[in-house]
Amino acid sequence: MSIQKIIDRKGSRLITIRAEDTLETAAMLLTSNNIGAVPVRDAGGAMVGVMSERDLVRGYAENGAAVMSFTVQDLMTAEVTSVQPGESVKAAMEKMSKRHIRHLPVVDENGALLGMISQRDVMESRLQQTEMETDELRAYAIASGGNL
Repeated sequence: MSIQKIIDRKGSRLITIRAEDTLETAAMLLTSNNIGAVPVRDAGGAMVGVMSERDLVRGYAENGAAVMSFTVQDLMTAEVTSVQPGESVKAAMEKMSKRHIRHLPVVDENGALLGMISQRDVMESRLQQTEMETDELRAYAIASGGNL
């Protein structure tokens, strides 16, 4: 299964934040949209990083409550790992595991941001694939009279 199928299922709604926004704004955006990470765009719309709940927690642990007046750019992850729509779900899982991250931006071949996928999206996709394979095997077993 490809990443494109996950993006198609999720729809085209894309939430982003600006690098100059405060972390308070980022926390409110993440909470109000029930998401764990958000792509960061510059004034021209190019993706320049990702702001995650983990970034916020780390920032708070290191700076205390004063962190809420920092900007997204101060704590965002600037070295972003991404996937393209044609990549497999397995490839996305491997990237997430290798980098110890739970969210991946989806970009086209020109680097334009298309969406964001999460570990949950990937797990749901894998579960759906497994269920489909199980149904196919069950149907085959029934059609062959149970003689495998």
